[in-house]
Amino acid sequence: MKEFLQLPIFSLLSDVADESQTECYVIGGYVRDQIMGRDFRNDIDILVVGSGIDFATRIGNRLDTKVTTYRNFGTAMISYGALQIEFVGARKESYRADSRKPIVEDGSLHDDQNRRDFTINAMALSLNKHDFGRLLDPFDGRTDIQCRTIRTPLDPKETFSDDPLRMMRAIRFATQLNFKIDVMAIKAIVEHSERIKIISRERVADELNKIVSAAKPSIGFNYLFDTGLLHLVFPAMANLHGVEIVDGKGHKDNFYHTLEVLDNVAEQSDDLWLRWAAIMHDIAKPATKRFDKRHGWTFHGHEDKGARMVPKLFADLKLPLNDKMKFVQKLVLLHLRPIVLAQDIVTDSAVRRLLFEAGDDIDSLMALCHADVTTKNDYKKKKYRQNFELVKQKLKDVEERDQIRNWQPPVTGEDIMNAFGLKPGREVGTIKSAIREAILEGDIPNSRDEAYRFMLEKGKQLGLN
Repeated sequence: MKEFLQLPIFSLLSDVADESQTECYVIGGYVRDQIMGRDFRNDIDILVVGSGIDFATRIGNRLDTKVTTYRNFGTAMISYGALQIEFVGARKESYRADSRKPIVEDGSLHDDQNRRDFTINAMALSLNKHDFGRLLDPFDGRTDIQCRTIRTPLDPKETFSDDPLRMMRAIRFATQLNFKIDVMAIKAIVEHSERIKIISRERVADELNKIVSAAKPSIGFNYLFDTGLLHLVFPAMANLHGVEIVDGKGHKDNFYHTLEVLDNVAEQSDDLWLRWAAIMHDIAKPATKRFDKRHGWTFHGHEDKGARMVPKLFADLKLPLNDKMKFVQKLVLLHLRPIVLAQDIVTDSAVRRLLFEAGDDIDSLMALCHADVTTKNDYKKKKYRQNFELVKQKLKDVEERDQIRNWQPPVTGEDIMNAFGLKPGREVGTIKSAIREAILEGDIPNSRDEAYRFMLEKGKQLGLN
């Protein structure tokens, strides 16, 4: 395993460990990823048997660099070039039933490996000179890597009951690594799912975002649903599940449709908030579901209601209530518009209005709508996607000609007030709206001269001088 310890920092750590007669190991994610052949991690976890802060201070003195200490946690951090190196003393932990905060005591390497979340994260490489590079893998994490399995070092019931966030982490690692979760661990998650309620919403949101950011997020959401965790942390999404049949007429399962759209988006974009828009795009379908004897199941207005649900859902999930939320809200509101255009004759007027409402988010909207075509009918899928290409070309042509994206009125309210000697009021708003509609409908070009002439004519119609 010495080939995994070629970085110069490991030689320095080894020297200081022997000088101070300290047991020292690199442990956790760095070891796991090196064995898996994954891209190099900039963050390295160093475990010492003794004081992690004292050892980090020695390293900081040798490197002549700052050491950031967290005495409440017994840890220290050093930034060295691109590396983020965290030092911690070996410890053992015990938990109370009503808290995920452990009672911490000094411990051995074995004690520390026992408290690790998963076998693949419990592997350590010795940095002491007498056995430099020796792998210490008491729970056979290498075999679990080969079998692509997430397993806990100890009884999973104990692991998840002690720290319920580890249930989310198990699902997150399974999603990121495309591993399966051990059967006993799945059973333990189901049994202890309710304990996720003692975890802060912020920490749950962090794990959710990592699942959403994975190459294939549906892996994680299927695990979340099947274990019951989704019903507790994001019930609005769990409510999408299921198919109702009346008079022999059913509808697609909107939960699995949403996962398919999410995976489609993930194949095209790493944008976290575009992926959240995929998750939210049909979120109001359960609330708007109606059965019509002639037309079957309908979800009229689900895009409008869904957009109005987004702020509260973001607040409940502890996601940011800023421009990211507004971006998701806008895409949920508009997600049907390009689909309607793709099913019909595309008029310049309809395209101008879409550009006006979507602004700079038009490309993201088109990506979401392209991903939303999940029909299993190959003819329909091909037809829709061909029509989407026509809509995209039309968007490009209209934008180049009319410059509607992020449109600003060529005639301002101040222009109108100056021209007619008006004060702010209804007439000014009426004329501004008329100018906007005339440009969007293509009745006049998007230019100041044409808009000013139209303004004068509209004012005349309103009896203004």
